[in-house]
Order: sequence, then structure tokens, then C-alpha cells
Amino acid sequence: MTEKTAPSTGKVWLVGAGPGDPDLLTLKAARLIGSADAIVYDHLVGEGVRALFPAAARQVYVGKKAAKHTLKQEEINHLLVDLAREGLAVVRLKGGDPFIFGRGGEELEVLHAAGIPFEVVPGVTAAAGCAAYAGFPLTHREHAQSVTFVTGHLKDHTIDLDWPALARPGQTVVFYMGVGGAEEICRQMIAHGLPPHTPAAIVRRGTLPDQQTLLATLACLPARIAESGIKPPALIVVGTVVALHQTLSWFETP
Repeated sequence: MTEKTAPSTGKVWLVGAGPGDPDLLTLKAARLIGSADAIVYDHLVGEGVRALFPAAARQVYVGKKAAKHTLKQEEINHLLVDLAREGLAVVRLKGGDPFIFGRGGEELEVLHAAGIPFEVVPGVTAAAGCAAYAGFPLTHREHAQSVTFVTGHLKDHTIDLDWPALARPGQTVVFYMGVGGAEEICRQMIAHGLPPHTPAAIVRRGTLPDQQTLLATLACLPARIAESGIKPPALIVVGTVVALHQTLSWFETP
């Protein structure tokens, strides 16, 4: 009777899928997706990227929408450990970049504690991709000498942010997951010093064929969002670089 041996421990690659356009995947990301035994992927991984999944790979959707999670984060963490312990090559695929509001650090901490080997493959974060496709340079010598990425809601579902720092002139501020809190975001930015006429925009489904860019000011952005019916996924961009959309927009059909 042959003695059965336990499979060797597999490995997890934490991979950024970029903002949606599959052409924005890195070469390494595409190669790993194509050779994966299992792919654990999020809601924001676009259809074009999913088309690259090997038919033989185990595909596990763990997407999160507002107030609707397929699995709790703790369950996702344990799923990655379990798959790796089966000896599989696991791609944990996240929209954008896995270390920018992607909870990638939390997942790797669990893998490290479990003794699971891992690598990280950065991706084009949504702010960079959406801004480029909408015609806003995130920095510009005449407009913004810095750029700040900030979450539109915290873990406890509040929007208690460092408003005085965010409302400083001469910078671009990008709010991830900020659609539901747009009214409070704009109110606080004005209350802490930015003029109501400061250019602001919301970009929905950035880099995809149906991308929608809505231009406004801080004072009127919430009303414009309500009128248009824009829903997530979308980013809010605040700063005078937004005004350059009129000149630099190249992707969307007028």
C-alpha cells in the first residue's frame, strides 16, 4: 500500500487588475492569471479581465458592493489560506491596485501568520486610470503640486476625515467610494476653506467603454449626481485640474 503524502503548500499572488480596461493589466498580471490554479476575484474586476481566466482554473467570486458582501473579509482571508494549503497557485485579483483601498495588506498579514508564501503585483489604481481617461492630470505645475487619495467612508461607515488638510489649495483630492457621501464631502470641503466654485467631477466606470464623466463645482456636485442618477463604482475628483477636462479629454465621445 502506497503511503499518501500531503500536497506541498501553494502560493498566493496578490494581483492588481487595474481600473477596468484589460489593456491596462501589467504583463506579469496577465501571465499569472493565465497560469493560475485558482482565482479569487472582486466585484471591480472588469469583464474584459475575467475573459482571460483559464477555463480550468477554480474561480471564486468574493465581490463586495455597498452593504452587500458575498463573503466577510475574515472568510476571504481564510479562503486564501485554505486554497494555498491545497497546493494551488492562487491569484487574489483586485480591481485597481491591491494596496490602495484594496485591503491587500490585511489579507497578506493573515497569509504571513499562516506561513503561506506570497507575492504582490501592483496595478494601475483607479484614481490614475480614471483621471487619465477623463483628461485630468492629477498633478500640474500650475494647478496641483500634490495629490491625495482618500476613502469616502471609513470602516465604521463615517466620513470623519482630516478636512483642513484635504481642503488646502494647490492639490488634487480623489475620493474613492464617495458617491453616497458626496453631499457631506462637498459641504466639509467648502466649510474648511475651498471656494464653492472649486471644480469637481465624478467619473463612473472609468477606462471602460461606457465611462461617464460629470463636471461640476463643489457647490453643485451633489445635485448633479442626484439628477444624473450616477451610482457606484465612481470616483470624485476635486481640484482645479478638473477644469482641464475641456481641453485634454480624449476618451469619451462628446
